[in-house]
Amino acid sequence: MTIGVDLGGTNIRAGLVDDGIIIRQHSKALQQKESLSATLSQLIELIRPLVSPAVTSIGIGVPSVVDIEQGIVYDVANIPSWKEVALRDILEKEFDMPVFVNNDVNCFILGEHQFGLAQGYRSAVGMAIGTGLGSGVIIDNQLYTGSNCGAGEIGLLPYLDKNIESYAAGDFFESIHGTTALEANQAALLGGQTALKLWDDFGTHFGNAVKVILYTFDPEVIVLGGSIAKAYPFFKTTMLASMANFAYPVTLRRLKLFQSQNENIALLGAAALVRQLV
Repeated sequence: MTIGVDLGGTNIRAGLVDDGIIIRQHSKALQQKESLSATLSQLIELIRPLVSPAVTSIGIGVPSVVDIEQGIVYDVANIPSWKEVALRDILEKEFDMPVFVNNDVNCFILGEHQFGLAQGYRSAVGMAIGTGLGSGVIIDNQLYTGSNCGAGEIGLLPYLDKNIESYAAGDFFESIHGTTALEANQAALLGGQTALKLWDDFGTHFGNAVKVILYTFDPEVIVLGGSIAKAYPFFKTTMLASMANFAYPVTLRRLKLFQSQNENIALLGAAALVRQLV
């Protein structure tokens, strides 16, 4: 068995995992983000009850760039105190077992590839749509991170007057339209025409983001995750219309595009890091 941890800027989740099945899990709100020692203590105390002689390793996904070989995380999103943290060494010293650290979106697509919708495909990309837009990449059945764990960050590419994630993630609703994706989703569920038009516009931009993925990685399958993916039915039509001018029609015909169905898939992916890295 192994322990998978999904560290976010708001919550931490940890689960005891046995062959892709979560036996037990805990979660808690992350507090005192300005204090490195306080946040590390919260993390350690969440993991501790899951540790037993049957547990052989810990895998953890974090929203940041990671030195995978050294297990060091840098500039973790929404946790100001985590500028440069030797997370692997800290947790290995605490729990006396191997620890594997990677980016959270990489864990998301690894989970989908090992246990979810991307099983059986040699190449896959996970697009996590939340406040920002992150991507994780599987090539030839292996997680591809790049030399600095930054591969797949297409959300930061220039687009229109800003970058892609400004139009294809939560910022599209907040900075440009003065609302939130949650509010737009709730209004669309009630048939609000203004909200439905917002999602149509969002879909057009998101389709352009998908085309960047196709031109860059040409995967067999793309899995959409993150909070905004829950509104997929509202932006699917315009997304596909935006993709229709893709230069290689055969690519579009062959592409499988799924909405993630498992809210614990990133946690499972974190637990599966040991399969990739030992």
